[in-house]
Amino acid sequence: MATRVLVVDDHEVVRTGLVSLLEGTDLEIVGLASSGPEAVRLAKKHKPDVILLDIRMSEGDGLAALEELRQSLPNCRVVMLSTYDNPTYIARANALGASDYVLKGSTREQLLGAIRAVAAGQAPSDFGEMQRVAGAMATREKEADPGLSLTQRETQVLRHLALGLSNKEIGRSLSISVETVKEHVQHLLRKIDATDRTQAAVWAVRKGLV
Repeated sequence: MATRVLVVDDHEVVRTGLVSLLEGTDLEIVGLASSGPEAVRLAKKHKPDVILLDIRMSEGDGLAALEELRQSLPNCRVVMLSTYDNPTYIARANALGASDYVLKGSTREQLLGAIRAVAAGQAPSDFGEMQRVAGAMATREKEADPGLSLTQRETQVLRHLALGLSNKEIGRSLSISVETVKEHVQHLLRKIDATDRTQAAVWAVRKGLV
């Protein structure tokens, strides 16, 4: 039995390309949408097994659509398809219930494998970006010290870090030196028990800081 797929992207050339990629496989495209609202409407109509959802669209944010889709069709699985390797996007997608997060630069076999794995209820793909944060998203809230408090400057640095800014960009934004930013970042990672910037972004999303 074919896996029913809804493709959502605001660029026609991307939608056409995805149709070509899935053609002749065990994956059946049941609809094409160019916006978040249209994705929700078609998903309710066709009840696809998997939705390939662009994260940034000119008409309707993909993450907002994801949230509505997961509420309306909780059994439908969603694979975010994005150009952006942004830890905040990935963390938010995970928190909102996406099953995987795949970059548009992935190979045909990787994309097909991700869709099939998601349809089968398997864990995020090895090459997908979701696996980087899935474990942290599941445990960060439990592990976080409920009494932990951040200073105003630490919170500012964490927000900038979670949005994907480099140390240089953070320093420029906050009018502090790169060395000072590095010190804040290292202190933050120790304070919130994060091993890297991605886990720090996850923590920030969980706490509603970004």
